[in-house]
Amino acid sequence: MLKLLRRVESRALVLVIAFAGALWAFFNIASEVGEGETGALDRHILLMLRNPANLSDPIGPRSFEEAMRDVTALGGVTVLSLVTLVAVAVFLIHKQRRHALILAGTVLLAWASSEGAKVFYKVPRPNLVPHGAYVYSASFPSGHSTLSAANYLTLAVLLASLETERATKALVVGLAFLLVVAIGASRVYLGVHWPSDVLAGWTLGAAWALAAWSLLRRLRRIDKASAETPPA
Repeated sequence: MLKLLRRVESRALVLVIAFAGALWAFFNIASEVGEGETGALDRHILLMLRNPANLSDPIGPRSFEEAMRDVTALGGVTVLSLVTLVAVAVFLIHKQRRHALILAGTVLLAWASSEGAKVFYKVPRPNLVPHGAYVYSASFPSGHSTLSAANYLTLAVLLASLETERATKALVVGLAFLLVVAIGASRVYLGVHWPSDVLAGWTLGAAWALAAWSLLRRLRRIDKASAETPPA
């Protein structure tokens, strides 16, 4: 029993450290952006993804460019709102009220933190190349990257917690991770975000997903302890 308790405590500590690390990374990136330290690398990466003879033309065939627009839409507010609503409804139908509340709360907090950071930092969008998608807000952090990381990673963790097979758990989380990476990369490819915007969005969104995971684990431990406690 003592060995199990120590194992649980060590896992909880790892989650807390990961959460703190993600937040530290976000604020460190924000500081570097504010001081202009990321400008040269941001510009280099953005121009590297464009045809030098025609900056309005991203590298690769037109079919790939269209595919990137499809991928970037998966991190948009409309799609993520639909994913959240459907997932919350399914959790409620299956009497997983806790999972529904955690997902909804995480997505709302991630959205609020992203919008608040945009207003606070007021970083302009890239102007080196024509935008390949419509934009209407400040650049830092990337809202698509923040919200997709918070939404898809949290959803993956919640689904994995209901699955018994380790291979399935790994598959769900792995697919969510790849999707988040693809969405962030598409924002840079389309020229609507600096790479630092995307990196900051990933760290902020991951921090919220880690917080959700930590909360879920804590609540489940409380339930387990209550079930093992004999009635008075």
